[in-house]
Formats: sequence, C-alpha cells, structure tokens
Amino acid sequence: MSRPAAASPLDPAAAPGKAVDLGLLRRLWPFIRPHRRLLLRGFLFLLVGSGCRLALPFLVKVGIDDYLTPGVLDGVGWLLAAFAVLGLVEMGARRLQMIAVDTAGQDALLDLRSRLFGHLQRLPASYYDRTPTGKVLGRLTTDVEALNELFSSGVVTVLGDLVFLAASLAILLALDWQLTLATLMIVPPLGAVTMFVRGRVRRAYQQMRSQLSAMNAFLHEQVSGMPVNQMFLREARVAAQYEVTNDGVRVAQLRTVRWESLLSAAVEMLGSFTVALILWFGGGHALGALDGGPEAAGAALTLGTLFAFIEYMQRFFAPLNDLSMKYAVLQNATTASRRIFDLLDVDEALPEPADPPLLPPARGEIVFDRVSFGYGGEQVLREISFRVAPGERVALVGATGAGKTTVLKLLTRLYDPTHGAIRLDGVDLRDHALRDLRSRIALVPQDVFLFEGTILENIRLGKPEIGDEQAQAAADRLHLDEFVARFPRGYREPVRERGKNLSAGEKQLLSFARVLAASPPVLTLDEATSNVDSHTEHVLQQAVHELMQGRTSIAVAHRLSTVRDVDRILVFHQGRLVEEGDHDALMTRRGVYWRLVELQGLHG
Repeated sequence: MSRPAAASPLDPAAAPGKAVDLGLLRRLWPFIRPHRRLLLRGFLFLLVGSGCRLALPFLVKVGIDDYLTPGVLDGVGWLLAAFAVLGLVEMGARRLQMIAVDTAGQDALLDLRSRLFGHLQRLPASYYDRTPTGKVLGRLTTDVEALNELFSSGVVTVLGDLVFLAASLAILLALDWQLTLATLMIVPPLGAVTMFVRGRVRRAYQQMRSQLSAMNAFLHEQVSGMPVNQMFLREARVAAQYEVTNDGVRVAQLRTVRWESLLSAAVEMLGSFTVALILWFGGGHALGALDGGPEAAGAALTLGTLFAFIEYMQRFFAPLNDLSMKYAVLQNATTASRRIFDLLDVDEALPEPADPPLLPPARGEIVFDRVSFGYGGEQVLREISFRVAPGERVALVGATGAGKTTVLKLLTRLYDPTHGAIRLDGVDLRDHALRDLRSRIALVPQDVFLFEGTILENIRLGKPEIGDEQAQAAADRLHLDEFVARFPRGYREPVRERGKNLSAGEKQLLSFARVLAASPPVLTLDEATSNVDSHTEHVLQQAVHELMQGRTSIAVAHRLSTVRDVDRILVFHQGRLVEEGDHDALMTRRGVYWRLVELQGLHG
C-alpha cells in the first residue's frame, strides 16, 4: 500500500522563481570547479576569436580609406594576407573553444548524473511509493540535458559576449563618440522590451517543463501497462488521453517559441533602426568629407570610418541578440537545475549509525518487539511481538492486507517501524549499517525483478566475489539447469527486459539461485511459489526446502498447503498477530487459521 500523494519537490506546479538564481549557480559550482581549467581555456580561446572578429572591420576601414578612396592599390597585399591570417586564427580559436567548453560541460554533467543516481539509490521505498517514475526519469534526462545547453552555449559564451560588447563600445567611442551616443539611444527601448518579454519567457518555460514531465510520467505508465491496455481494449481511450497531454506539450512549446521569437525580432528591428540612424546621421558627414576637400574631410567621417562604424554597431547588436536568445537557455537551465536540486534536497534516506557496532557472528535470531507501522496515516501493523530462533522455519499467513509482506519489508529495512524495535542477533536493525544488514538477509519477492545481462549475471546480481562456477553450481542444485538447457547459450543466454523470455517458475528458480549463491543466514520469501503450474510448483517447493536448510526462514504464504512442514505458523489478522503454532495445533483451536483452511478447502 502506498502513501497518499503529498506535495513533492518534483511537483511541476512549483513557482518559477527568479530568472537567474545565484544560489543555484553556487550549488552548480562544485560540479564545475574540477573542470574550471577547461572552461578558462575555452574562455581564452573565445577572447582570441573575438579579437580577430573585432580586427576585421578595422582592416576594411584601412582598405577603403588608404587604398580604395585614393585609387591606390599598391601594397594592398599585406591587407589581404592579414585578412586570411585573422580568418584562420578565428576559425581555429572557435573550434578549440567549443571543444574545451563542451568537454568541461560533459564532464560536469557526468558528475551530476552520478550524484543524482547515487542519491536515488539512497532514497527509501516510501519515496518511490508516492513519486511517479516518469518524473524521476525526467530529472535524469530532460533536465540534465537542459544544463548541457547551458554549458555548450551559456556561461562561457555569455561572458565572451559581454567582453565583446565592451570592446565594441570602446572602439565605437574611439571612432566617433557623438555618433555612438546618438545610436545608443536605441538601447533603453531594447532594455524595456527585454524586461517585458523575459518574465513571459520564464513562465512559458516553467509550463513547458511541467507538460513534458506529465507526458513522461504518462508514457512510462502506459508503455509499461501496454498488454493490459490491449487486453481491455483501452487503446482508443488511452490514445485520446495521450492526445490531450501531447497537445499540452505542443501548446507550451509554441508559447515559448512565440515569446523567444518576439524578443529576437525586436532586437533585429532595433538593430536595423540603428543602422538607418547611422546612415542618416553619419552619411551626410561622410559625403561632406568627399565634397568639401581636405579641411572638411578632417572634420567629418571618412567612408572607411562610416563602414567600420556600421560593421561595429551591427556586431554590437549581434551579441545583444545572442544574449536575448541565451536568456531563454539560461531560464530553461535555471528551471531544470531548480528541479534537480529539489530532488537532491529530498532528505529521506534511512539513518545509519556513524560508527556501527561490531556485530556478533551471524546466527539468524530475529525479534519483533511491540512493532507498529503504517503507510502515511493508515496503520498496518499494531503491537507485533514474536521471536524466531536461529535456524527456525516460520510461515506468515493471513488474509490480504493483514500486514504479512510489511513484516518482510521492515525486516529488510525498506522501512523503519513507527514504534517498537526489530533486532537481528540481539542488535537493533537501526544500529546495523544497511550494507551489513542486507548482506545477512535475503529476500525472494513474489514479483521477481530481472536486469539486463545474462542468466548467470542475474544469479550473481553484481557480486563479483561470486564466481561463475559457484553461481552455476547453486543454480544446478535447484534444477535450474533443466530449464536453462532449452537456451542455445545456456546460462549465458541474455535476459530480455524484465525476464520476458523466462516463465514465472524459471524466474522464481533464478531468484532462489541468487540466494543460494549468496548464502545469507536469514531467508525471507514473499509467496515465492504462486502463479505456477503443479509440476513447477513441485520443483519450486523442492528448491524452497533446499534454501531453508540451515537458515532462519520467514515465508509469507497465501497457499496454506505450502506451509504445513514449517516449524511454526504466525497468523495475522487486521495488522495483529492473533495466533501462532504448528498446523495441527492451530487446526485444533478452530480460530482464524482454521477458517482460512476451510475457505481454501484444505481440511486436515
């Protein structure tokens, strides 16, 4: 049973917040800091390329004023050579800048992804009970990709654009400060337009991210449940629901495009007005220089200076246009980073002792001492107390929802009890390091989860200390070799997604082989022989008997026919332990266990 939905840090309806959050930038810095030398190298290459771009219009000015206007072409070769050299240097610097910045960005994102995945591994089961998988995957994929855009076309290039703007402005003032001040009158309207549009862009990006997150969650659920949709003829209904979600993404995406295009078009239009102003204000002076003789030429703009001024002013507005576009990238990255850090801020990891005590040798004694537990506000277990001796085999029975599986989840510490204590070999579970605790307890779930890899790798389950021979020997003891023989590659046959090329019984046997290969002192089974045919059930029962030998074992059972040979049966009813004993003693009482047996038609 999952907890009721609660306000989650991953909720896409969260407020957009500030456009540029310095706090978020500070939190990103630890991921960037190890790669700062690459970023600095990229910035230096960017400055070299920008210097070449700024030098080219000046060379044009020299060519017009010194060679074309006088009609003298002797010696123009050095000018052409300088053009070629500057062009090659700019091309090389741009390439090296992109390599350095993208490498630093990808390295930083590698660290961030690893940090995110490690954090997800530490979050408890209760977190995944209430958080849609699609939203979590969105943080690792879509949101991290937004930060990739920030690194590739964001921070370094924005700094380069600012430097380029400052250098361009200095050159413009040096060429003609009066004309420069006149043309800069266009900047306040540009700032006003930018201020107006950027708030709309921020909200549009927030809505787009929300819609993408909702679509990812919907797709994950529907693709996972596609066979059920097909079985119940839900294709048309689900397709209609997807159309609504998909259209929401389209509308949100187009809204961001409209605001971005408005900002870009406004910058382009104001840039064109600026060029017109330069031609009107400075063109007359340039013509006066041509018609008025040497004295007028000294007091007015030359054609070369006018051309250079127009080029520099256009180059001045190009970074402004880029900055307006990069603002959208920055806003997108700010929204994504806020969601990523909201996930990293989820502090629900089960507490572990800073200095775990030295554990006694593993014996397998289990004690539940007045244990209570509930999912959210609903109580599932109430004042449960029992002891399982080392090597004892115990079965948990009861109606659905009585709390049997919850006992196993508490014992493996997927959850902590709200009251009471659970002890393994005399030590409270909360005093164990999780790694030590879970190395002593093995769980065989009802729904076996298989991972990508071979059958043998799924038996080892990532434990390199278990060799191929040991893993295969454990599987052979459980007669898994009889099933594996049908595969051309035997134990090295690749397992399809979620084990779709294996039957339910084969997957259960594989999960038993995992336990037998790991050889823990405590074994827990959650209805591990259900949903199979009678022959496979017989094989599984033999495997369970093999697994239980010499181990403390707790098995949840719905089929009461499978628990008659255990040492003790614990009967749960509405979250309480109401009866315990062996099969014959419980039948004699004619209580809850007797009624369960009667309901299943198993007299005895």
